[in-house]
Amino acid sequence: MHEPTGRLLTTCGNPRASRCPTCSRLYAADTYHLIRAGLSGGKNVPETIRTHPRVFLTLTAPSFGPVHNRPTTKDGKPQPCRCGTRHPDSAPELGTPLSPKTYDYTSAVLWNAHASALWARFTLNLRRTLAANFGITQKDMNAALRISFAKVAEYQQRGLVHFHAVIRFDGPDGHTNPPPAWASADHLLRAIKPALKRTTLTVVSDTVGDRKIAWGKTFKVDEITALGDGELTDKAVAGYIAKYATKSAEDSGTVDRSLVCRTCSGRGTVGSRIRELCPDCEGTRQAEPLRDLPVHQHVRQMIRTAWDLGGLPEFADLKLCKWAHMLGFRGHFSTKSRAYSTTLGALRDVRRAWRLAQADATRLRAGHPVPAPDTVLVTESSWAYLASGYRPGEELLANQTRHDVCQAQRLKREGLEPA
Repeated sequence: MHEPTGRLLTTCGNPRASRCPTCSRLYAADTYHLIRAGLSGGKNVPETIRTHPRVFLTLTAPSFGPVHNRPTTKDGKPQPCRCGTRHPDSAPELGTPLSPKTYDYTSAVLWNAHASALWARFTLNLRRTLAANFGITQKDMNAALRISFAKVAEYQQRGLVHFHAVIRFDGPDGHTNPPPAWASADHLLRAIKPALKRTTLTVVSDTVGDRKIAWGKTFKVDEITALGDGELTDKAVAGYIAKYATKSAEDSGTVDRSLVCRTCSGRGTVGSRIRELCPDCEGTRQAEPLRDLPVHQHVRQMIRTAWDLGGLPEFADLKLCKWAHMLGFRGHFSTKSRAYSTTLGALRDVRRAWRLAQADATRLRAGHPVPAPDTVLVTESSWAYLASGYRPGEELLANQTRHDVCQAQRLKREGLEPA
């Protein structure tokens, strides 16, 4: 009611960097503190968490056909691609198939769609493998220790996701108590490889044939060291994982919006009793024609494959048309187990309380009374959704503010004084 021009500006909460740089930076910062708290303590997590055994794991997708890449030797020297060319870092063909006609697009899309389920199956097999290595039953192991994790998904240039994860041993109650002395990081390092090998899913389809979903042969696992004793320190791992928290499919060259027609909700028709052709998509069910998308041909083919598979009844539960712009992946980009550390909601509550305290301090300095914490203010007002994003003039101001913030942060990192 008292807002200028009668409009209330509020955060959108969209973590995509391409949609809202401000909210994405805030989400990345919250993710950093969430991961860091599970490694170093803080945010109601005891600092003794540093003594818990933990490893950093990177999992990749299998190969569905040779692609253009930038191979290197063990010394880091670049080597020619299989096509015979030394591609630069910004080459648009990186990650695209050498032979698009033989590339298995169907398996690639189905792998993305089942990547989250594959991770869940891996965590189950990891517990089974650890119990076997300890020589005890899973029930006895669960009574003695807990396996906590936090992970993020990142898109590779070929359009397939891979996971970065922190896996940690805790006591039976989580991060509040230590694991038993006989559970070490070496047990995690030895159990991960056999757990990965036994983790598979089978996708049954009469139309495209059965597909076996499994992890790629390339994976990397290292122990996370406390303080500054190695390369994988608490701070380095937290920053590395948080860097990917706001990245999404558009970083692999696709679009950041759903391709399902909003008018007909992807049905192609409108009306309940008398069905009529949707006036916006003209029955295609697409918000915009796939052939007109400003993407690379490889990405367009993955989107088209996801859309075609989404029309098959055996894949209806995957909702691949809805997630075609994500190349089939429909999971969250950052997830954690229940007892890993704090939560994003708790971090938001702390930030909200701090802002309320600042607002109360401002009222006191201005001589205005501060309402009691339990006071409920009731006003007669009417609000209606107007739009998302800025108007042209507001966009200029927002861009200038973002530029000033980034410039100040850069100067601070370099130890320079602002002009």
